[in-house]
Amino acid sequence: MTTTASSSAASATPSAPPFGRALCAMITPFTEAGSLDLDGAQRLADRLVREGCDGLVLSGTTGESPTTSDAEKSELIRAVREAVGDRASVVAGVGTFDTRHTVELALAAEKAGADGLLVVAPYYSKPPQDAVEAHFREVADAAGLPLALYDIPGRTGTRIEPETLIRLAGHPRIVAVKDCSYDFLAAQKVLARTELAYYAGCDEHNLALYAVGGAGYVSTVANVIPGHLRSVLDAFEAGDTPVAARLQQRATPLIELMMAAGLPGTVTAKALLNELGLPAGPVRAPLRPAGREAVDGLLAAYAELTAG
Repeated sequence: MTTTASSSAASATPSAPPFGRALCAMITPFTEAGSLDLDGAQRLADRLVREGCDGLVLSGTTGESPTTSDAEKSELIRAVREAVGDRASVVAGVGTFDTRHTVELALAAEKAGADGLLVVAPYYSKPPQDAVEAHFREVADAAGLPLALYDIPGRTGTRIEPETLIRLAGHPRIVAVKDCSYDFLAAQKVLARTELAYYAGCDEHNLALYAVGGAGYVSTVANVIPGHLRSVLDAFEAGDTPVAARLQQRATPLIELMMAAGLPGTVTAKALLNELGLPAGPVRAPLRPAGREAVDGLLAAYAELTAG
């Protein structure tokens, strides 16, 4: 993985990013009784890969990691790995506010068959930057898999500062960032000074970050429109920036309703998937399902986008 990241900076034609370009932050399907739906997870994972995802991120925020057990997380990795084989990378969310627990989850994810780890900044306790850096280094030292660091200060309360990311980029197993910082200048500073693969974690930034050297995206919205979002990157790769821009803009109403209309992306993604007859099931408390008005709005935006 490190060799790939290094070669991308040195060659005129960048090598593939460490986990692919079009990644879905996959929801975790549950049965109506609230238990883990492994069959549904396998069917959803297969569909996502067939329709354009070359990586799946499991047990992130969208995957309801705060309310799934350690055992469920490992079961989910094994099931999805079986479903997608080597057609897509499987990245496991293992981040917690406890370094020791995060290391345990990292080792379990590796054993279960993950290709990489997504590690969020320690949340709630607001550690200073030297402690944040030490946390990531301890996880990277313990695990044998490449890490993507997840910067989402709006949820964690703690930023991974650009200088911290630049120092951490020297670790051989820290290869990527999922960026939800909403600080586009900081992202470009880190891109300019490191070989880290930068993934947009906010769907409205997918094309913009890619255009300045990002690796791709880790998308919640990809749960429902994986092919459309992939087509944005494909158009840009083909050199057709106006088409890429139009495709990104066409997705904006749905992105806004799913990610910026007051409901968590997990809730809106599951609501749409359920309406479309795809594996999802309920959310776990304290989350609550979307109301009928919200669901109708999501369906209308989805129908308009997919009408052609």
